[in-house]
Amino acid sequence: MTDGPAPPNSGQASGSDLIGRMGPKRIGNVHLKKHTFGLSFACSLLSRAPSRFAAVALMMSLLTPQMAAAEDYRLGPQDKLNIRVAEWQTVDGTFRDWSALNGDYTVGPAGMLSVPFVGEMQAAGKTTSEIAAAIGLALQRKLALPDKPEASVEMAQFRPFYISGEVQNPGQFPYVPDLTVLKAVSIAGGIRHSADYGPQLGKDLVTAKGSFDIYDDQRLRLLIKRARIDAELAGKESFDAPKEVEGDPRVQAIASDEMQILTADQKALKLKLDALDDLKGVLQGEIESLQKKIANQQQQVDLAQQQLTSIGPLAQKGLVANARLLDSKQSVADLQGKILDYETAILTAKQSISKAEQDAIDARNTLNSNLAASRQQAEADLNEATLRTAMQKGLIAQASDPATAAAMTSSSGEPTLLYSLVRVANGKTSEVDAKEDTPVLPGDVIKVKLAPTASQ
Repeated sequence: MTDGPAPPNSGQASGSDLIGRMGPKRIGNVHLKKHTFGLSFACSLLSRAPSRFAAVALMMSLLTPQMAAAEDYRLGPQDKLNIRVAEWQTVDGTFRDWSALNGDYTVGPAGMLSVPFVGEMQAAGKTTSEIAAAIGLALQRKLALPDKPEASVEMAQFRPFYISGEVQNPGQFPYVPDLTVLKAVSIAGGIRHSADYGPQLGKDLVTAKGSFDIYDDQRLRLLIKRARIDAELAGKESFDAPKEVEGDPRVQAIASDEMQILTADQKALKLKLDALDDLKGVLQGEIESLQKKIANQQQQVDLAQQQLTSIGPLAQKGLVANARLLDSKQSVADLQGKILDYETAILTAKQSISKAEQDAIDARNTLNSNLAASRQQAEADLNEATLRTAMQKGLIAQASDPATAAAMTSSSGEPTLLYSLVRVANGKTSEVDAKEDTPVLPGDVIKVKLAPTASQ
């Protein structure tokens, strides 16, 4: 006879054990298999050219991504995770679903993941299994739980990939499993056709220059905005433009606009704090006035008490009417009651002062919280603007290249294209050549270029 569901350690396989027995590993919905040829090829390259270790390491990741199991996929900014948490309660023999934590979470620009009851945790560079273990351990420690909650972390959406160069629609696209260079080109609308490239070349150049100007202006504004936010967070009354934009004629006007925002924020905070200080001053004056009233009232109580003391013996001898004795007692009681009213009013005023002090703290914390959120968003927008600026710069260079026009306007048929992948690994950016069947990972930038013509 059993009293309830068996606990996870009673012989039943846990969720993590079952996942480990489910056959081929995955990245999201992508099955991963071993590819020994790619590994041996990359290793041979490494042994022959040790000075090119970084390029060969990236080549290994391009040729043999199938070697990595699902848990080996390293998270990065813009990755979206689906998190579910459940806890086995040993005492009751039941599972409890942590619905407040369940849902989709996005890795922020700084590589951090924010989870309720856990707080911010480093996610970039970690696997989903490492995140799941960290969430369960953090919940158990912070909430002093007897049993560690089990977290399930799955990829809900990979960070996007980017493609530039000789495609119909260069830009950013959502990542899909099993993506290769050829599939990425198809998603971007395919390669440009030679028949319409000639007239399109001039238009593309103008479009690329216009887009570059827009993104470059956005990047400049975000750099100055970030500097202004950093100054506000540090409590400074002014800020200097970043060194990387010094000398740009647009800086002065943009910095002036941001300075107005900084001044307005600080003025609004100061007005609120001054109003709270004035309120505290009024309340403190009220407390002092009440304290004086209490002292005066106490003197009246003492006099009334003395009168009552002198009347008492006379009333006992029948020399004073009992009504007068009762009146004296009532007078003493009334005076003491007023003292209690004054003391209650003092306590109320002190509570109002404490609330005003808390409101001042909340005002500062709210401003700092809003500034921190604005900085995080500005950082994300800045990274995107920087990437888009670099992409448009490449498009301008490509459209301005005479070899591009010569190759694309020739009648020799479809142009020959060259592919390369730009990938960030361990904080370093590398670029290697790629082929149509080269796997693409989330966050990769695919460059599509025209091959030089025979006459060149």
